[in-house]
Amino acid sequence: MNRETNFRQESESEARLVSALARGVSILRAFTSSRHELGIKELMQITGLPKPTLLRLLDTLCELELLRYSERLSRYVPGLGLLHLAAPVLARMTIRQIARPLMQELADHIRGQVALIAAHRYDMSYVEIVQGAESMLFRPEVGGHISLSRTASGRAYLLQMSERERNDYIEHVLRDPDGSRKPWLLERLEQARQDMAEHGLCRSHGDLHREIETVSVPFRSRLDGETWILATSVARFNLHGNQLLEDIGPRAVMLVRSVEAALGNAG
Repeated sequence: MNRETNFRQESESEARLVSALARGVSILRAFTSSRHELGIKELMQITGLPKPTLLRLLDTLCELELLRYSERLSRYVPGLGLLHLAAPVLARMTIRQIARPLMQELADHIRGQVALIAAHRYDMSYVEIVQGAESMLFRPEVGGHISLSRTASGRAYLLQMSERERNDYIEHVLRDPDGSRKPWLLERLEQARQDMAEHGLCRSHGDLHREIETVSVPFRSRLDGETWILATSVARFNLHGNQLLEDIGPRAVMLVRSVEAALGNAG
C-alpha cells in the first residue's frame, strides 16, 4: 500500500465519523494509566482542539460522568462512568475466567507475573494480570497500553498480522524520526520468528526493562476478531541457567494450549 492510497483510506474513514463524537473520544483517550490528571492546556496540546470547542465537550463529558473536574487538583480526571463502560467489555471475555487460575499457578511457580493481553488493529492492552508469591515485579494496570515494537508480546502480535498489516505498521505507525528503529525492529522480528519456530514463543531480550525477562505466547486463533497473548515475566535475578526456555517457556505454551482447549469445549 502506497502513502497516497493509505492517506485516501484514512480520509474516507474520517469522513464517516461523527465529528463531535470523535472529538469527545479523543479527549477521553488523552487519559491513560500514567496520565490520569490533565488540565486545559495539556488537553489542548494532546487533542489539538481549540479552547472553546474543548470546553464545550468537557462540559458534556462531565455531565455524562465520563470525566470529572477535581477542585482539589484543578484538573480533569476520569469519571466513574468510564469504569461502568469498561465492565461489559471485561465481562464478555470468558477467556479471563478460564485462564486466571492457571495463570496464578504459573505465576506462583516462577515467582513472577503472568498477564493476559488483547490486541486489535494497532492497539494492545492488559486484560488480566496476576502476581506470584514473592513476586517483586511492578504490576501494570488492566487497560494499560503495550508497545508493539519493544515488547515480546508486541512482536508476537506483529507476527500474527498479515504481511500487509505488519508492513503498514512499520512504515506508517511506528514512530521512527531518525530511521534507526525500523532496522532494529526488523532484526528483532527475525529473532522472534526463529523463537516461534523453535519454541512457540517470543522473548523480550530486556528491551523495555533490562532487569525483567518475558516470554509471550500468542493464541493460535482470534476470538471475536481480537488476538490474545499470554505474557510471562520474571526478574532476571530469579532465573537459573536456561530456565526461561527449558521450564518457563514450555509451561506458558502448555497454559495457552489448555485455555484454547477449554474455550473450544465451552464454545
